[in-house]
Amino acid sequence: MSWDSQMPVLFRNGSVESQVDRLLGGAIQAVSEWRGTWEPTCNIFENQDAFIVQMALPGLEPSQIDMQVEHNVLQVKGERKSESTEQTKWYTRSIPEGVFSCSFTLPAYVDHDKSTASYRHGVLTITFPNREKAKPRRIMIECQ
Repeated sequence: MSWDSQMPVLFRNGSVESQVDRLLGGAIQAVSEWRGTWEPTCNIFENQDAFIVQMALPGLEPSQIDMQVEHNVLQVKGERKSESTEQTKWYTRSIPEGVFSCSFTLPAYVDHDKSTASYRHGVLTITFPNREKAKPRRIMIECQ
């Protein structure tokens, strides 16, 4: 079988660069049993009311996820433990294991104190509502 006929199978999902990265990462892990940190797939967006971060973390329990905001930076970390044994023969291994960690600088206009988080169907959603805009206030002059 020629290399050309393998291309559609090897590169069927994502860019060629991301697939090459996965292939090389898998080879390094297989040879050295090295497990680095991984970053979950994320969506980050805002609407008129809030700034929202979504992370795909299937298979984790909420108790395995740690979130904190410090100095206007959201940090999310945790660990997905392996359920495989030495007898496991992998054919495809795309779901990452081990420690994950990622951080995001939050916009200055969000209210950290009123943030909420939910975890549904393997997707963590963290919502930071926008701060109340300062309303103009008339200052009265007192006569003495």
